[in-house]
Amino acid sequence: MSLNAGSGFTGVDAPSPADLSRCVHCGLCLSACPTYTTLGVETESPRGRIALMKAVQDGRVGITPRVVGHWEMCLQCRACEAVCPSGVPYGRMMAATRAQVRTQGRQSAMVKGAGRLLLRGALPHPRRLRLGAGLLRLYQRCGVQWLVRSSRVLRLLPGGLAQLEAALPALSRSFFGPSGETHRALGEKRLTVGLLSGCVMPLMQADTMRASVRVLILNGCDVVVPLGQGCCGALNQHSGDLEYARRMARRNIDVFLAAGVERIVTASAGCGASMKEYHELLQDDAEYAEKARRFSELTMDITELLVSLPFAAPTARLERRVTYQDPCHLAHAQRITAPPRAILQAIPGVELVEMEQASMCCGGAGIYSAVQPELSGQILERKLGFIAETGAEVVATANPGCMMQLEQGLRRKGSTARVCHVVDLLDEGYRGEE
Repeated sequence: MSLNAGSGFTGVDAPSPADLSRCVHCGLCLSACPTYTTLGVETESPRGRIALMKAVQDGRVGITPRVVGHWEMCLQCRACEAVCPSGVPYGRMMAATRAQVRTQGRQSAMVKGAGRLLLRGALPHPRRLRLGAGLLRLYQRCGVQWLVRSSRVLRLLPGGLAQLEAALPALSRSFFGPSGETHRALGEKRLTVGLLSGCVMPLMQADTMRASVRVLILNGCDVVVPLGQGCCGALNQHSGDLEYARRMARRNIDVFLAAGVERIVTASAGCGASMKEYHELLQDDAEYAEKARRFSELTMDITELLVSLPFAAPTARLERRVTYQDPCHLAHAQRITAPPRAILQAIPGVELVEMEQASMCCGGAGIYSAVQPELSGQILERKLGFIAETGAEVVATANPGCMMQLEQGLRRKGSTARVCHVVDLLDEGYRGEE
């Protein structure tokens, strides 16, 4: 890749000049961008952030804290990609830009800290992550959390600890994880699928993972959850830590291809988007480029797979008023919007009520709610208003980060609405037949 002599971008992991030149500044992305529609500032729009990338590439501005601040304010929801007539690969460009920021040591203190503690210190290490989750579950369930919150001691400490502690999701009573077991299809076998366990879902939404297995075997799939797999690397990639993202991708490629499965399935929209793009992440890796292409071709979101089979509709009724929140990386990155709705509409008794701006980001966006809590909260507040207008008693979605963000917001509002994965409702419908 050749860059201008005075460019602020260096090395192989730099935004491609060809990608940068595709933006024609038409402005169609503005109304789709959560940060722009919330703040109304051009530099907090995709068009504005691309203009800053070009300015750095041309050597007209440096990678200053102010410039980095605008890039870090991006949720990477990729809603701009879905409406862009020029096909600007904004997600790829932002990941490369953040890789430059990281390599040159220009990240903000909050992002650096999150990268050191979570993205490198925990997510790539399943045992370490599971140990930490176990200690956190003990904190939540043995009464210590109640004592800490009752005493309000966290408010006396610096660094927003009270806010962070209040946002902690409840961990599952028992965790889910990879095993050597094959969960056999009920009835005639149609496919052998490998299920991504990943990092967050088996600890915080373990029941959804188990529901995913039940739903798949009920629809004719042998399900394996291969040992040795780990985090997909999506959050590392989004933050610009491409080195670790590639390591994590290679591990999963090796494990799943060795398992000999016919499809690789995930119940996490963010993971699925990343896994479907492993071929881009590893395109310059001579050993893994072809393996990554094969892996990406095999990967499917669980709702996408179920509709393609097709799945069997439950016969038991679930009297529920449900609204659906499109996860950004399912709707915008994978362009999957119809399958989750088809599943919900196939469950007898479910009344699906569409919310306004269902595909606008909820403000969760991986670590975004931790590193940009104020703006994340503003974006969430708007989403909660749209949910309330539907009068729904259940909010269905298809991504663990969305589930946690929405649960936190609804809990703070005192709402009794339940948040769940689309697969949870389908599983509930099947179990109602028993």
